[in-house]
Amino acid sequence: MENIILLFLCLFLGLALQKVPQFPKNAYQSLNQYVIYVSLPALALYYIPKITISLALLYPLGIAWLGFGLSFLFFYSIGTYLKWSKKLIGCLILTGGLSNTSFVGFPIIEALYGPEGLKTAIIVDQPGSFVVVTTLGILVAASFSRGNLNTSEILMKILKFPPFIAFSIAILCTILSLDFPNSLQSSFLKIGNTVTPVALVAVGLQLKIDTRSKHWSFLALGLFFKLFLMPAFFFLLYRIILGENQLEITVSIMESAMAPMITASILASNYGLKPKLSSMMIGVGIPLSFISLAFWYYILKM
Repeated sequence: MENIILLFLCLFLGLALQKVPQFPKNAYQSLNQYVIYVSLPALALYYIPKITISLALLYPLGIAWLGFGLSFLFFYSIGTYLKWSKKLIGCLILTGGLSNTSFVGFPIIEALYGPEGLKTAIIVDQPGSFVVVTTLGILVAASFSRGNLNTSEILMKILKFPPFIAFSIAILCTILSLDFPNSLQSSFLKIGNTVTPVALVAVGLQLKIDTRSKHWSFLALGLFFKLFLMPAFFFLLYRIILGENQLEITVSIMESAMAPMITASILASNYGLKPKLSSMMIGVGIPLSFISLAFWYYILKM
């Protein structure tokens, strides 16, 4: 409950700061950069070396990797057919394809399924959502941003992306069964824990609910995909087709139904992919997800 309160508090703080004349209008850009260059790399260096590689990772991992692929196919196909701009397509792929599997996901999963459920949620988040946003996420952001980048330019953007550099170091530690000294781990965790409050203040600073906005139809489609179509896909695949019904599967499907990922919104904004729409996906998607999660919890109990 503390995390949920902090989530809304930071979002509303960002909204309130919009009304303060002395507060810099573009402060959200600096906050976005802090999240990408400092907080996310710290999280990667703390969590990823602790992951044990095994076949048990496959179902939770599928939530992030298959989910992002599904988002790409869905929005790229519709966007190309309807002749949407590249920025709009890229924004919806990122915010529709990645779930808030940690800050919103962790407390909800722990409350509903206990410590055992939380173990699965961490797998969905770290080698799943986090790795996808630092690899495929930056690939999509760079590809759909301003201008036409060639393959080598996109590759360089990925290789120079700070969270990807940290991920590469961390995955090497995982392979070699190494970890950082305890004092350094503690520092990484404290820095990494600033991701959500800082990112949500940045989202609040950008969030403008304009009833006449042209983004409402795209917002509705993006959230319908994220909160209903994506979990429906995994429910059909995991429960119906593969016939799996264990706790890991239930938690994985619930994680797929979480609100859009805050980091995905920050990444979209940073690359100029419809910043207003990406902020609305978070600002509207998070409170709306509590209703849709209740629906999926009931479905999964049947």
